[in-house]
Amino acid sequence: MTITPTYPGVYITEVPSGSRTVTGVATAIAAFIGVAPRGPVDDPVPISSFSEFERRFGGLSRASGMGYAVRDFYLNGGGPALVVRVVHTDAGTARLAVGGLQLEATGPGAWADVLQVEVTHPSAADAADIAEGQGAGVEPDDLFTLTVREGSGPSAPAEVYRNVTMVDGPQRVDRMLESSLLVRASATPSGARPPEGTVTVAAADVGADGGAVDADDYAGAGFDSGKRGLYALEKADLVNLICLPPPAPGGELPPELWATAAAYAVTRRAFLVVDPPAVLTVEDAATWAAANGLTGVATRNAALYYPRIRRADPLRGGSIDTFAPSGAVAGVIARTDGSRGVWKAPAGLEAGLTGVVDLSVNLTNDENGSLNRVGVNCLRTFREVGAVVWGARTLRGSDTLSDDYKYVPVRRLALFLEESLYRGTQWVVFEPNDEPLWSQIRLSVGAFMQDLFRKGAFQGTTPRDAFFVRCDAETTTQYDIDRGIVNIQVGFAPLKPAEFVIISIQQKTAAATV
Repeated sequence: MTITPTYPGVYITEVPSGSRTVTGVATAIAAFIGVAPRGPVDDPVPISSFSEFERRFGGLSRASGMGYAVRDFYLNGGGPALVVRVVHTDAGTARLAVGGLQLEATGPGAWADVLQVEVTHPSAADAADIAEGQGAGVEPDDLFTLTVREGSGPSAPAEVYRNVTMVDGPQRVDRMLESSLLVRASATPSGARPPEGTVTVAAADVGADGGAVDADDYAGAGFDSGKRGLYALEKADLVNLICLPPPAPGGELPPELWATAAAYAVTRRAFLVVDPPAVLTVEDAATWAAANGLTGVATRNAALYYPRIRRADPLRGGSIDTFAPSGAVAGVIARTDGSRGVWKAPAGLEAGLTGVVDLSVNLTNDENGSLNRVGVNCLRTFREVGAVVWGARTLRGSDTLSDDYKYVPVRRLALFLEESLYRGTQWVVFEPNDEPLWSQIRLSVGAFMQDLFRKGAFQGTTPRDAFFVRCDAETTTQYDIDRGIVNIQVGFAPLKPAEFVIISIQQKTAAATV
């Protein structure tokens, strides 16, 4: 701050350093959009483990491919994730009425038809003490305990909300139920507290799972039609990987959905992990992506992994079944990011697929080579190491395209830089657009890039070889200044995977002696 001296002496003031820190964003937050037995619909729910998925969405189900994908994600090293449940438009939500309290299940489906709600009242003495502690407006006769059970009997999972009320106050029942995994208040409570007793779902208010989901359920009628399915991710702050498991373990998505998902991944600076159809031959795999609309520059943000994986199914006594690979691949990507960095290709002998016992198609080296050339990443099984990811190309990775973003790690590193710099330079907005600002930008962005260089993210032996940051009178002209624009140019030399290792061997013979 400015000091106005008024007496002879020494004045001290603190001056800000002027340096701004750019922090790298997370790189492996995976979003799963698909069918689940239960849970909220069209809402990105954060989870951090498969047990949390079981609590919120019901776990594994033979009618849901998403449960198996999420399980594979965590088996292979996954971390933070977002889950978006989709249902068909005819799905119904179970409802209960408890006096003046109207309740509905937290999500549609027949899972909620077993819900039971029990109301009990505290004793008069206890109610008087508790009401006094809750403040003005709450009377002893307002208090009750609400128990919500998922099933009948004392062993059924239950949520208990003690000393709640129907009147406004810190314990009003609808507010307390906002944390419930089972029910919500569908309207503001009204009237006296409910009478003691147990209420079940009436026949007229049962839930319904609905019909088979379609492309509209996954993506609405478009980006602007509402935050449904895929576009529910607009409610999330950050997402890096997008997975669309099939509605059923052995099924597949509507094929037109993949192009929509790839285009949306571009808008979110995210990467789409594409599953192959359930039955896809090696010959058709080479042309499947293009035949289903996965073309153009948007496919820089997508990669296809072939074939499907085979592993034990806990719901079938451990018998081997076939599943889509996106969840397992996303887990390998997350694991690789954590151990080596986003610039390391999530492929190779380190990219083992945990829990996978076989693949639906066992590829030969020649078949692997033909698919690799057209940008299809192969899953292979090798003796000693088992099933691994054996490809690291985007869907723009065909040899004929010669795209700058041919490789998965190069594209994902670029997305990481874009998102980190976008968030890390927000402070620039409305600052005076002149050399002092440009100098601060070069300092903060340069320090961020320098840190990545030291971690081994770029090519080159010196920072000059590895990256550049430009923001000065050459990048931002007076014409730009007049329009309120500051231009920052950042370039980097990416590391590209050693995809082909060529070893030349020559036999050496002893020199002839006379």
